[in-house]
Amino acid sequence: MSYRKFIVGLLIGASAIGSALAQQVTRIVVPFAAGGGTDQYCRILAQELSKRGTNVIIENRPGASGIIAADYVARAKPDGQTVLVSSLGTLANNSVLYEKLPYDPVKDFAPVTQIAYQPAIIVGRADLPYKNIKEMVEYAKKNPGKINRGSPGAAILTNLAPMVFEKNAGISATHIPFNGDTPAVQALLGDQIDIHGTSITGSLPYIKAGKLRVLGVMDTKRLPQVPDAPTFQEQGHDMVATLWYSLSVPAATPRDAIDRLNKAVNQVIADPEFVARARAIGMEPRGGTPEELSKFVKVESDRWLPVLQSLNLPKQAH
Repeated sequence: MSYRKFIVGLLIGASAIGSALAQQVTRIVVPFAAGGGTDQYCRILAQELSKRGTNVIIENRPGASGIIAADYVARAKPDGQTVLVSSLGTLANNSVLYEKLPYDPVKDFAPVTQIAYQPAIIVGRADLPYKNIKEMVEYAKKNPGKINRGSPGAAILTNLAPMVFEKNAGISATHIPFNGDTPAVQALLGDQIDIHGTSITGSLPYIKAGKLRVLGVMDTKRLPQVPDAPTFQEQGHDMVATLWYSLSVPAATPRDAIDRLNKAVNQVIADPEFVARARAIGMEPRGGTPEELSKFVKVESDRWLPVLQSLNLPKQAH
């Protein structure tokens, strides 16, 4: 073999290897705008996965309560390299809230693992005439139609749980949905809305700066990040709502590809250093098997779908 042919062979081989490596990038598709709590957590997860040999990038596809991202992943090549950050909204609630979905929440996805959870909260501007949920209810009853409430999307639990609470409390807020937590928090800071259903992650810096205040925590215990913020239960309202996040892939994805991703993710979220980083932004890592995730989604669907149906909400076009 001539020297020239040898070099050409090396270049061709290197090109093939480079192409193969490029194809091995795993895209985790986040259905919210960059900067929000879910996005922050997934970027930390992606960093750690990449350090351990699973090359991961984050791709944000916000809009329509997760429908845009879910439809994109449902149609992706089922090779385990396009992954949806899924939740109650994309896997269940959208089927009740929208007239027709471009994807089937049950048939089009295969479960991989849970990745985290956190309680829902309601935050408000520091200049509001009420400092907690109890005072907000009193204000809303005296001033009907005066409260504008934001959310990261219509089908997201941080909209649905406040809706249930408002119905039970006998008050009504005007709901204004956004394409994720970040634009909603910015609208809150800009006085465009009064309160916002969210999680602690995206709003924590503004709470620490004194610009926002947690009015109530939808959990049985207070959040360690804001120990002065009372729970809904402490304020006389029995409302517990936990946000959870998981990973799903296109339904035809081979089981070995699912198992590889499951193993890699569970190794990361069990690492004490990762857990500490997650808790610092208000996330509690939680993993598990694909089967455990499937059962969990069923339990959550059975809990929340009847609640949604009882609200008799008009179905939306996406």
